[in-house]
Amino acid sequence: MDRIDLLRIFIRVAESGSFTHAADTLQMPRSTVSTAVQELENRLGTRLLARTTRSVRLTDDGRMFQQTALRLLGDFEDAENRFRLHSSQTRGHVKVNLPSRIGRLIVAPALPEFLDRYPGLDVELGMTDRSINLAEDGTDCVLRVGPLQDSSLIGRKLGLLPVFNVASPSYLAQHGTPQNPADLSAHQAVLYASPTTGRIEDWEWEHDGREDSRPVRGRVTVNSAEGAVACCLAGLGVAQLPAYDVLPHIRRGELVDILPQWRAAPLPMTLLYPHRTHLSRRLEVFTEWLTGLLDAHCFPKDAES
Repeated sequence: MDRIDLLRIFIRVAESGSFTHAADTLQMPRSTVSTAVQELENRLGTRLLARTTRSVRLTDDGRMFQQTALRLLGDFEDAENRFRLHSSQTRGHVKVNLPSRIGRLIVAPALPEFLDRYPGLDVELGMTDRSINLAEDGTDCVLRVGPLQDSSLIGRKLGLLPVFNVASPSYLAQHGTPQNPADLSAHQAVLYASPTTGRIEDWEWEHDGREDSRPVRGRVTVNSAEGAVACCLAGLGVAQLPAYDVLPHIRRGELVDILPQWRAAPLPMTLLYPHRTHLSRRLEVFTEWLTGLLDAHCFPKDAES
């Protein structure tokens, strides 16, 4: 087995933590996967994986070699792809991580068109609202919404995502419509707790060029955008949610845009990559497609009205 194939197999085992799962995704016998990793370890003269009856984990040498293997394989695939005649011939595996709502509502429904355009590419979608470590997870890029805290990664700004203040018609019929942020003291809010810190976020707004915030009260707390949308639709309180989450509901009359003059500052959207001198061709074509997709769905012209 050639060395590139050995790297591909090792990386898949390292990322999945299972010989069986790696064999299934690579569509080869488990014995072939196990033999390939053993051959690679013999070539390097070190143990890369610690095996038990229940799990497979990287050794210290394995963790160091994984980063080298990812770089070598990425460089090889990039060189191979750049000499292909057509973009549709680009081949490889792209692993990305997205906020769950963006992944489910926007990216997943559009993936068939992308995969038809690039039949040689496979896409692994991670959909979570939690931060991840790109290097440890083996992820090629991650989309993050909001201010960035990790400065060790390369970022590509995609734009600003409008945030709406909304409530259901049934809630407003029962409790009235707030006219300014001070009125929120008499209202229930769908509280949002950060999945990372557990901290309940304040209600934020911009007005006359100034940013301000205040705590709000509520009987329901959620830790995902999915939960916040569902609770708001159920009439459990007012909420602050991104444009792509609420505009379809507003157009159908299921939610009402409230406090339009006191919206929170738009959220920056950024694609982040591990530190590399250049992007692989496979990642280039995916991120260009994703950028166009988000531009069409996340920044609609009526978001500022």
